[in-house]
Amino acid sequence: IPLSSGMILLTWQKIAPTALLYQISPSLNMEILIMLAILSTVLGGWGGLNQTQMRKILAYSSIAHMGWTVIIALMNPNLMILSLMIYIMTTLTLFMTLNLSSTTKIKSISNLWNKSTPMTMIIFLTLLSLGGLPPLTGFMPKWLILQELIINNNPTMAIVMALSALLNLFFYMRIIYVSSLTMFPTNNNLKHHWFFTQTKATNMIPTLTTISSMLLPLTPILIIMS
Repeated sequence: IPLSSGMILLTWQKIAPTALLYQISPSLNMEILIMLAILSTVLGGWGGLNQTQMRKILAYSSIAHMGWTVIIALMNPNLMILSLMIYIMTTLTLFMTLNLSSTTKIKSISNLWNKSTPMTMIIFLTLLSLGGLPPLTGFMPKWLILQELIINNNPTMAIVMALSALLNLFFYMRIIYVSSLTMFPTNNNLKHHWFFTQTKATNMIPTLTTISSMLLPLTPILIIMS
């Protein structure tokens, strides 16, 4: 499917079921939520390990992130909404950058170095944020969810979720590692690598990148609000 359609499926289409989940959260069964969360995070992690298409990788990533969103629905519904919002912002940033640079495969990111260095750096930064690597914004929901699980006497579940997150972080890091290794220099005039066509999408990308990577210092405020 086109990148724009994939972006809608992984962002907008999650709002309605999450809103329904938020409304019925007091009557949810904890055992079922734990089972669904484990299945989602493990399936999303293992499924994305051998993929080369960015759309498939992001699809499996979406499955894994929904596991984190679901598991906290009963304990702290506000934290579930926060996790979904951060995921949507980060995914929007990545899809808009991929769509703007016409990148659909891992090997295409390697060639992107010579076309637009800032686009490549935004992709790498957003991938690390999706993986939950501190000190990026994506670390915030995972940190708060693990803390909430421990507070509610579920340390074993917190360990399982943290270990499953390493699978996602692994194939994100693999994309960055492979793309960096296969980069080849073709032009010594590096200043041209920072130029790209200005459109409405490019004007939104810097703001979305800031949101998806630099909001971790606001964690104490968000804890009070939730």
